[in-house]
Amino acid sequence: MYLGKTMISAALALALPAMALAEQGITKDKVSFAQVAALEGPAAALGQGMQLGMQAAFNEANSAGGVHGRQIALDSMDDSYEPDRSVALVKKVIEDNNHIGLIGAVGTPTSSATQPIATAANVPFLGPFTGAGFLRDASHGNILNVRATYAAETEAWIAHLVDEQNMKSIALLYQDDGFGRVGLAGVTAALEKRGMTLVAEGTYTRNTTAVKKALLTIRKAKPDAVVMVGAYKPVAEFIKLSRKLKFNPTFVNISFVGSDALAKELGDAGEGVIISQVVPFPWDTSVAVVADYQAALKALDPAAEPGFVSLEGYLTGRLAIEALKAAGAELTRDSFLAAMNGLGTVDFGGVTMTFGPGDNQGMDDVFLTRITQDGGFQPVATGGES
Repeated sequence: MYLGKTMISAALALALPAMALAEQGITKDKVSFAQVAALEGPAAALGQGMQLGMQAAFNEANSAGGVHGRQIALDSMDDSYEPDRSVALVKKVIEDNNHIGLIGAVGTPTSSATQPIATAANVPFLGPFTGAGFLRDASHGNILNVRATYAAETEAWIAHLVDEQNMKSIALLYQDDGFGRVGLAGVTAALEKRGMTLVAEGTYTRNTTAVKKALLTIRKAKPDAVVMVGAYKPVAEFIKLSRKLKFNPTFVNISFVGSDALAKELGDAGEGVIISQVVPFPWDTSVAVVADYQAALKALDPAAEPGFVSLEGYLTGRLAIEALKAAGAELTRDSFLAAMNGLGTVDFGGVTMTFGPGDNQGMDDVFLTRITQDGGFQPVATGGES
């Protein structure tokens, strides 16, 4: 049947809004997010943990009918914690235009490479699993952070070790890239505030466990503590080798290490290792949102165990859901970005995130935990007690 030009134009005009929405990862009954993160390799547990937590949050919302009638989908893609691979995947996500935004990225070097691409395309960049300072520039307009900065974590370390434990010599192991150097800057600044400098430092190459040279360098300095800015596999290798060599200073790790994965990698060598955290204790169900998280996790996967990384993923998912709610039923990427930037204070039940002009970071809390003999975790008391 022949359709005149006017009829064809009218049909196209009716179809175009729906086509445009679908191309942004939005349809009448579905909205899709893309996660580009480490799902394989030495940092895999981090991307997988974030994925698990976000899926738990989205499944919880979907079971209750979704947001404004839309089910939330998460498409996860593996960058193996390599910036070049991350860039290629993020460019493809943006070019394909099948997702409303990016969520749950893992790492400083990968985020450093991909965030400018997302910002240039005005694509949302939510909840990256990193405390790097460059992501706290709210003027970009497309970034929301859940967690405190690495500078806050490193300050908390040095306050505990020096101010409370009266330690005199601190050494540093760090990953030799942008992530590690952010940690180096934070530790250096915290020590300088106290008239101190590092007694030794050692590095290793990202996505390797080649830490022996760094260990030998650091051990010569006989530090009271070794603070560590790295991923769980190389950090575990460093600590296990140290134990074998009867080198047993206090070991302190950054949240990015992946607490649960580190404890498993260390086994019997993990007792007493300290890790700073930026989310609540995942087993404390007296906190309402933690109870919600545990229930959502069990509903998604009865075999899944609670942990710090998946709790951060869950909170990231909940944050995305709040922005979807605020964006309204007539959802577009632009309305979602506007909602992100206008969230203000969000109370999840025992966890409050606060955003505002010039502030795109939801939480500022940092606390210390210690691995117990059975591979679990306990909070580290402050005020001079340990």
